[in-house]
Amino acid sequence: MPEITFDAEVDITDKVCPLTFVKAKVSLEELEEGEVLAIRMNDGEPVQNVPRSMKEEGHQVLKLKDNEDGTYTLYVKKVEA
Repeated sequence: MPEITFDAEVDITDKVCPLTFVKAKVSLEELEEGEVLAIRMNDGEPVQNVPRSMKEEGHQVLKLKDNEDGTYTLYVKKVEA
């Protein structure tokens, strides 16, 4: 599978819930519809909550990639409601 291309990225590994989702959401709001945001986050709560919250907001979760260093990268495509 080819690597996903993205338009912007945000690192939320230094944040804790609920700030992880808030920072990711603000970064996504700065993009145009159809653009992709790469969100780097820690394993645990962020991996459980951020993808679910993005789906609840109506955005398309493309992939959750294990970086094999204790972090994950979530690729989200912005969808306007």
